[in-house]
Amino acid sequence: MEARQSKPDAQDCQVLLSPERIALYGDSNWRCSVLEAVHNAIKHKVSPLCFVADDSIFLTIAIAQLGRASNVNVKSAFPGLGEKGEQYLQAVADSNGYSMDCITVLKQRYSGLNMEATHGRKVDVLVAEPFYYGRDGLLPWQNLRFWKERTMMEPLLSKDVVIMPCKGLLKACAMYLADLWRSRQCLKHIEGFDHSVVNSTLGACGDLPAGEGSPCLPFFIWQCGETKKLSEPITVMEFNFQEPMRLCSGEAEFEFTEPGLCHGLVLWIDWVMDAGESIIISTGPEQRYWKQGVKLLEKPVTVQSGECISGSHCSSKIVCSLDPRSADLSVELTFV
Repeated sequence: MEARQSKPDAQDCQVLLSPERIALYGDSNWRCSVLEAVHNAIKHKVSPLCFVADDSIFLTIAIAQLGRASNVNVKSAFPGLGEKGEQYLQAVADSNGYSMDCITVLKQRYSGLNMEATHGRKVDVLVAEPFYYGRDGLLPWQNLRFWKERTMMEPLLSKDVVIMPCKGLLKACAMYLADLWRSRQCLKHIEGFDHSVVNSTLGACGDLPAGEGSPCLPFFIWQCGETKKLSEPITVMEFNFQEPMRLCSGEAEFEFTEPGLCHGLVLWIDWVMDAGESIIISTGPEQRYWKQGVKLLEKPVTVQSGECISGSHCSSKIVCSLDPRSADLSVELTFV
């Protein structure tokens, strides 16, 4: 009997994405920015080995198509998608009539990657959006997983490797967030029942026990009711992906530009896609595709722009540090 290789069923090739991720891939400005960055990364390379470090099917296909003239070789990790990502790539290739010969989906984990996985070659281009399947709802800096994985790949990177994005900028802004603050207020005893466990489980602000601070939580700011920026966005830290991951910290000062009640800080990462810093993808509050990190205050603070008056504050200082082992970011804010 003749054996025939069956194509995967269309149902098996489905990849479920969040509405925000689908909208992002439909955004022409985002697509043009990423495609320009990819083109710049590979245009001076001959037969480059490109490694897609995250779950970006978009980048895998883009590099394969843009790099055809330079005989590109693409290897994708797909740490979350795995085999489903490979099946989807094959379905796209079949539907559009092109070959997947230049694309390989690796089976190894990062800890097991070696020169054998790259057939003795060093990686010329390392890229990511970054996007990790099923993890859209996490805090922005948890996408620094890309930096950690880049560090694990250090022995496999060529001396002139191009890394995209090449840098991450931790941004912060003081904001009026009355509706969000009220919705996260600390719970105590309600109808005789102790609800304090909810505070640590879901995160809470206001009237917390001594020594406890509110955690940073991920939110779409545009979904948080009435909001207003009280300061200009500032850069608190820079993460240089050209170098291995390390313990890093930073601090910066705000000058308030609007009077009002400050309920907390909003933090996000801007991704610098090229060494010339000409292509920067912001994930800040104006963008509806990404969640931002929010650090709510114990109690709202009255702030003032310009000359300070009694009982208000005109500036504040933020101090942040990143633990490379856990990718946790500590945030401290003091008002001046």
